[in-house]
Amino acid sequence: MKKLMNIFLLSCKKATELIEKREILPLSTTEKVQLKLHTSMCNACKAYEKQSKTIDEALSEWLKKKEKKEDKGLSGQAKSNIINKLKEN
Repeated sequence: MKKLMNIFLLSCKKATELIEKREILPLSTTEKVQLKLHTSMCNACKAYEKQSKTIDEALSEWLKKKEKKEDKGLSGQAKSNIINKLKEN
C-alpha cells in the first residue's frame, strides 16, 4: 500500500514540474493521474496551474502580435502600472 501511495502522491515541487512539462511534452498516463490527484487536493498547486496557464496564454498572444509587428512594446503607462504593482508586494 505504501508503494502505491508513493506512486500516486506527488510533492508540490514535482506537481509544478509536471504542470510546466505538460506545456512542452505530453504527460504519461501515470503523470496525468498523479497531477490530477494532487491538484484535486492541493489548492496552492491548483492556483499555480491556473496562473501558469494564464501566463502561457498571455505570452502566446504577445508572440503572435510580435510576429505580426503589431506590438511596439509596453506603453509608459503600462510600465508604470507594472512597477507600482511590484512595489505594492
